[in-house]
Amino acid sequence: MVQRSRQVYVTLFLLGLVSGAIAIAVSLYLRTFSGTIFIPELASQTLFSITPGEIESEAVETFGPLAKYSAFIGALVVNLLVYGILGLFDYKIYTRFKSEYSFLTAAVTSIAISYVVILIISFMLIAVADITIQSVSIQGLVINLIPPQIAFGTTSAYFYRNIEPKALKVKREEGIASPDASSGSISGIDQNRRLIIKAGLASIIVAPLLYLGLNNLLFPRESAQSRLPLASEIASKPRPAGFEDPRLTALLASEITPTDLFYRVDINPVPPIVDANSWRLVVKGLVDKPLSINYDQLKAKASVTQIATLECISNKIANDFIGTAIWNGIKLKGLLEESGVKSNARYIVFRCSDGYDVGIPLERGLQEGSILAYGMNGEDLNAKHGYPVRAIIPGLYGMMNPKWITEIELIDRVYEGFWQKKGWANNAKYNTHSYIVIPGNAPIRKNFRNLGSVNIMVGQQIPIAGVAFAGDRGVARVQVSTDEGATWKDARIKSPLSPYSWVIWTIELDVTEKSDYKITVRATDKTGKIQTGETREPFPNGATGYHMVDIQSVG
Repeated sequence: MVQRSRQVYVTLFLLGLVSGAIAIAVSLYLRTFSGTIFIPELASQTLFSITPGEIESEAVETFGPLAKYSAFIGALVVNLLVYGILGLFDYKIYTRFKSEYSFLTAAVTSIAISYVVILIISFMLIAVADITIQSVSIQGLVINLIPPQIAFGTTSAYFYRNIEPKALKVKREEGIASPDASSGSISGIDQNRRLIIKAGLASIIVAPLLYLGLNNLLFPRESAQSRLPLASEIASKPRPAGFEDPRLTALLASEITPTDLFYRVDINPVPPIVDANSWRLVVKGLVDKPLSINYDQLKAKASVTQIATLECISNKIANDFIGTAIWNGIKLKGLLEESGVKSNARYIVFRCSDGYDVGIPLERGLQEGSILAYGMNGEDLNAKHGYPVRAIIPGLYGMMNPKWITEIELIDRVYEGFWQKKGWANNAKYNTHSYIVIPGNAPIRKNFRNLGSVNIMVGQQIPIAGVAFAGDRGVARVQVSTDEGATWKDARIKSPLSPYSWVIWTIELDVTEKSDYKITVRATDKTGKIQTGETREPFPNGATGYHMVDIQSVG
């Protein structure tokens, strides 16, 4: 009899999971189509916000985007388990008052219990989060949790009324079931099996819906970029001297990183959905004229186009968290001058719709290259790259170039933002980096479409090529060594697309014998400082060290 009781409890838990999956599917599609709150998303964002910077850095370095996705999926599983436990709890109440419960009463009770529990969990997540999640309003949260709990409660009530409770009854004083109970147990077991079959059919329906919804949420389709006027113009120009080798074609063709290949690192498992119709950019603090402008007003201002490279401070040597894009927007300097910056202002603070915040020195915002971008590679920004507006601040790592901006505040002191509170550098100037793209298999190769392999044959000359970047300091020289740094040769450098972009470089290697070659590269910025060869992990100031590639020739 104990075994039968366990079986029924397992059945109840599984039915709770099925009801919970239906509730999560409803919540997921509400999130997809209307941007409402999704509990697993809130939970994973809370987890990111309280994770120490060094641990977060290690997770990003080791797992890349999978670090966020795994936390998101983990939160989803926990959410499902909570519903399974709620199923057991609700049924206990149902069986206790079954004679007084109609289907409607059972459904309302289940809805109310699940609603209160999920609401409390949501409030706890918001309270624990180390950020102000601007996209979550209490009123919206209270309302948006209703439809999923209605789905859970009504489905659960349907299951409960079809479970035969006699399967759980035992004659306590005798320690055995009565004949009637035994007969009822057999009937109950058959009934419960039929119910499990129904639940299984419901799972078959809801599972693909969950899969499609999660796939669309986590990996939204990006529009094909068929028209990139400036990029096409760049690609159609004659090749510079020294870059005629056809094996460099793919490298040159992706000097502007395609949007779908451009890296994304932020605090969100899913990019925030910002409604441009209701969005406002507020400029406040130490200004003479506070501003509040909408999207159309922002785009009506004088537009500028700028090519700039962004690199994440958590980028390992030759990893793919770096890219160059054509940005379209307005000068940040112009907007600040319009608002009238007061003489005691020292820092610009950006606040964003996802709760992220960061501060930069005022002089960085006033430099000519700093813009508020609403376009990328000939199109409007997409959600994952900051729609409707993000900042592009030359010379500073990507974390100082915030996305989904809603507020700009001028203050009179140094400001430490989200990542700085976790130990990352506040003076986040780009380190000088140079990476080998051809030959080898470095992760950065992912940013260059149609990049083929190079055969290393004795008696042939092969190209060695890659990119180098030193922020707004620019790259003056790139050198390559094929003897582990004993000697260095100057590589040819293609003229940069802008003062704020990476450069492409190349040199040839004569493969004279069958041997192993260790290729090393280093760059010198335009201040005359040579890239350091000291190997250092990204946390807290960005990675340093030479990029080296081992290749073996064949005879």
